[in-house]
Amino acid sequence: MEERKVVSIEDRIPKLKQTRRKKANRRLILYLTILFFLIAAVVYLQSPLSNVRNITVEGEYHVSAEEIQTLAGITTETNYWRIDPEALKEKIESHEEITFASIDRSFPNNVTIEVEEAARIGYVQSNGRYDVIMEDGSRLEEETALPGGDAPVLAGFNKETYLKEMSRELKELPSSVSDLISEVHWEPEDGNPYKIRLYMNDGYQVEASIRTFSEKMPAYPSIAAQLEEGAEGIIHIDVGAYFEEFNAAEGSEENAGTGESSGSGVESEEPVEEGGQPSGEPEQEDPAADPERSQEPVVDEPLRQE
Repeated sequence: MEERKVVSIEDRIPKLKQTRRKKANRRLILYLTILFFLIAAVVYLQSPLSNVRNITVEGEYHVSAEEIQTLAGITTETNYWRIDPEALKEKIESHEEITFASIDRSFPNNVTIEVEEAARIGYVQSNGRYDVIMEDGSRLEEETALPGGDAPVLAGFNKETYLKEMSRELKELPSSVSDLISEVHWEPEDGNPYKIRLYMNDGYQVEASIRTFSEKMPAYPSIAAQLEEGAEGIIHIDVGAYFEEFNAAEGSEENAGTGESSGSGVESEEPVEEGGQPSGEPEQEDPAADPERSQEPVVDEPLRQE
């Protein structure tokens, strides 16, 4: 039978004391470390080291970055840890031209603000200046001396109902098409209060309807590309799609004007061809003295119908 090694209590006490001392030292170090970090955190939070250092604004166009920072209330003296993203979001979105805002914080002291602005649909002249029309048809409080060039001029829209409907239609257009529009004129007619005429940057005119504008206007670039170079006229897209040249329209107007200006153009020339000499004052001639002259009413009637 093996003999067990017996350790006396006197030999075990120093080892127990040493083990307990090590445990106590480890606890002390842990507590001191925690205390150190707490003190460092308090000092950091109370010092300028915790302030925002870099503020970046993205997505702004008409509203300046400085104005957005003012709305948010953020400066380089703002404490990084006291920023409430949701509260800042509400402040920025209170601006009438901003539809969305997001706040992103990145350690140690960077803040990024991203915004989305409402589209400017057009400009309406009022009292010698221009009101900005937003995508919902509302007008901004600010006025400009001249149109910004980023949206067409809307002329003749003296009823807000049609202006708002036109604004919604313009909002649905691709930017590649809306950028081609210089002016939009409201030209209501009896039975068609939605008629509009567009003046394009490439020189063409377009007649359309407000109700079907966003549906049919995207086809404009392909229609214009098929026209001969140098052609001038009106592209009709309200009912079907066809092109009307200015020369043809002017020619028909000139023909109509010539007929009106000559009074009885056919009647005044026809007697010359049949009598061989100008008629002078035909109302004073005696039809009975000239048998051929007596036939003029019979000849004139069919010509007048033509």
